[in-house]
Amino acid sequence: MTVMLAPLLHVDSSADREASVSRQLGALFADEWRRGGGTVRHRDVSAEPVPPLREAYARLGRRVERKGVLSLEDIATLIADADEQREWDLTLPLVTEVREARAVLLGVPMYNFGIPATLKAWIDRISFPGVFADPETGRKLLADKDFVIVNARGGGYGPGTPRERFEFQESYLRAYLSDKGVERLTFASQEFTRVGDVPALDGLEDLAAASRTAARSRVVETARRLIR
Repeated sequence: MTVMLAPLLHVDSSADREASVSRQLGALFADEWRRGGGTVRHRDVSAEPVPPLREAYARLGRRVERKGVLSLEDIATLIADADEQREWDLTLPLVTEVREARAVLLGVPMYNFGIPATLKAWIDRISFPGVFADPETGRKLLADKDFVIVNARGGGYGPGTPRERFEFQESYLRAYLSDKGVERLTFASQEFTRVGDVPALDGLEDLAAASRTAARSRVVETARRLIR
């Protein structure tokens, strides 16, 4: 009897490969996933950026939307020229990775109060009309997948903090993924990651240490819970 190992799609987006906290948290989760018997497909959208959308992507997308929700095979039959084929060839592998994953792990640093442009390019491309819906029933295909977001932020952006209104990282991802039908969504966020680097954060060492401990504990607990 063949045992199917649970596949995890792990997407990293930090430009910092040496000291990235989101990469550290993501690696911790992935290690626990493997330890539990699962397999991991890693995609680094910083090292290998996803090309931004071009006109042909929008043109094909509009044509598909007019037909309603289609299968991936039926979408391919609507391709009209080489430019549209190029855009679909760039899109389909990314969409397929998400559809085939048991769970999706996103490593997300905060850049200028939001997510990295490299991650946004990946999100834009996988958001092709209808690819995460069942063409026969309309059921949202992401509803039965777990999404785990490991966030890293240099300062503090939680409720009640002076910079709460500047937080467009977790709030954006929560809105986007919920709209796509994701029902099982977990965040693990480490804040004050720039303590020790930025003088304005001096004196917040205890908060930074507590946030690190809490984030790592949540990452390990979540991985062990989901791989069961």
